Amino acid sequence: MTLTSRSLGLAVASLSVVAGLAQASSHREAPFITTAPKVDGTDFYMFRSYETGRDDMVTLIANYLPLQDAYGGPNYFSLDPNALYEIHIDNSGDGVEDITFQFRFNTEVKGLSLPIGAAGAENNVAVPLANIGAITAMDSSAQNVVETYTVNVVRGDRRTGSSSPVSDDSGNTVFAKPIDNIGNKSIADYPAYAANFVHDVQIPGCGGDARIFVGQRREGFVVNLGETFDLVNIAVPVEELGPAGQDARDLEANIIADKNVTSLALEIPSACLTNGSDPVIGGWTTASLRQARVLNPAPQRTDGNSAIANPTGAEVAGGAWTQVSRLGSPLVNEVVIGLPDKDLFNASEPANDAANFAPYVLTPSLPELLEILFGSAGVKAPDVFPRTDLIWVFLNGIPDVTRPASGMDTVLSEMLRLNTAIAPTPMGDQSDLGVLGGDNAGFPNGRRPVDDVVDIALRAAMGVLIPQDQDPASADSRQLSYTDGARPNPMDYKAGFPYLADPIPGSPNEVAGR
Repeated sequence: MTLTSRSLGLAVASLSVVAGLAQASSHREAPFITTAPKVDGTDFYMFRSYETGRDDMVTLIANYLPLQDAYGGPNYFSLDPNALYEIHIDNSGDGVEDITFQFRFNTEVKGLSLPIGAAGAENNVAVPLANIGAITAMDSSAQNVVETYTVNVVRGDRRTGSSSPVSDDSGNTVFAKPIDNIGNKSIADYPAYAANFVHDVQIPGCGGDARIFVGQRREGFVVNLGETFDLVNIAVPVEELGPAGQDARDLEANIIADKNVTSLALEIPSACLTNGSDPVIGGWTTASLRQARVLNPAPQRTDGNSAIANPTGAEVAGGAWTQVSRLGSPLVNEVVIGLPDKDLFNASEPANDAANFAPYVLTPSLPELLEILFGSAGVKAPDVFPRTDLIWVFLNGIPDVTRPASGMDTVLSEMLRLNTAIAPTPMGDQSDLGVLGGDNAGFPNGRRPVDDVVDIALRAAMGVLIPQDQDPASADSRQLSYTDGARPNPMDYKAGFPYLADPIPGSPNEVAGR
C-alpha cells in the first residue's frame, strides 16, 4: 500500500516518541540507575582511530555521569571512589570478557583555608570552593579538589583473571584527571590545560604506543529530546517529507548540545585487542557498586588543612561488587528492552542475553504497536519473524562486516562489535549514517562520535535491512528515512584523541575587562 504524507508523519511521530525515551542514548535509562548518576554509563564508542598516523589503533571511549550542566558547582562532577568502572572486550565470540580495563578513582580534598579574623588572632577557615585561584597544568596549588585514578588490565574473568596495573613510561600507576571546566577565570585555556592529561601508557602484555585520558568532555551524542516530549513537536520527522533539496536532519537543533559528560578514553593497538586470528571484537562497558552501603549519620569533619580521601565519610561501602550499569550498542536498553527488565539488563552479562532478552529482538514490539495504532492509515510492520536483521545488528554481528569468523557458532549476545580489519574512514569523508550511508567504518561496525545512531536505530527497527523481496506489503514503510531531526556536526568533534570536544565552561564570561 502506498502511504500518504499524512500517514507517514503520524507513523514517524510515534517512532520519535519511542526514540525520545532514549534520554540521550543511555542516560537515566532504567529505574535504579536514576538514583546513582555517577555510575550511569551513557555512551560507548569503539572505532579504528582516524587520527593521522594512528590508524593501527582502536579507540575506546566510555562516558558516564549524564546531562552535566557546566555551571554545576561547587562540587562539579567527580566520579565515585566507591565504584568500579570497566570496559570489556570479547575477542572469542562467546559473550564473555577476555580483556577488561578497570578504572578506580580517588578524590582528595586538600582543605585549603584562608586566615580570617583580627591580626594576630586569625582562624584558618576552610574555603567552600573547588579552587581559590587560577589553575594550570603546571601549577595546581590553588586547586582544592584533586581527582586521580588507576587502571588495571584483567585477562580472563574480570573478577578472577590475571590483573596487572597500567603504567606510564616512567612506571607511575596513578594518573591525574583534569578538574572540570569551572570557567575562563579559573582555567584560562582549558583545551591546552586538558591536553596535558593525555597520558602515554604501557599496557601489560601489549606492545605499542597506547594512550589514556579521563576527564570532562562536551556531550557528543545528538538527539532531539525536548521537542519529542513536547507532543512530538518535530518539524519534519521523515526526510521524504522535508523541503526539496534540504536534509530534514538539518532542521532541528540538538537539544543537549549545552551539556557535558565525563569520558574514560583509551587508545590501544588493534593487535592487542584481537585474538590473533579473527579481526572482530565485541565491547561493552559496566559500572559496579559495593553490595553493602551504609550511610553515616555523623559524617567525618576535616580540620581544614589535612588532605584526606572522601572527607565527608557520608557513606561506608563494602562487600562484593554488584553491577548496576551496562552499555554496548546504543539505545538497546531504551528502545528494545521492556520496562520490567531494564534493571535486569543493566545487571546482566552478554552471554546470558539469549535466555533473558531474545524475545525483545526476535519479536520486537515497536513495529507492531505502530501497525495497531496506524494500520488503517497504511502503516505496515515487517511481517518477518524472527527478525534476523535485528539479530545481526544487536546479537550476532552483520555478515561480512561484524560477524566473527565463527559465524552462527557465535553466542548470541548484545554488545558493540568492531571489525578491526576494516580501515578507518578519514574524518572529512565519514558518513554519519555509517553502514547505511555506505561507510562500513561506522555504526553498527563499532561506533564513532559522528555516527547518528538515533536515525540509524530507527530505520533498523522499521526493517531497512530486511531484503526487499521479503514481505512486499511493508516494503514502502521499511525504506523511509526516519529521523528525530537532529544531525551531528563533524565540526563539533576533534580530529584526534580523545576525539570528543573540550567541555563547555561553567562560566562563559571572558576575564578581560573585569
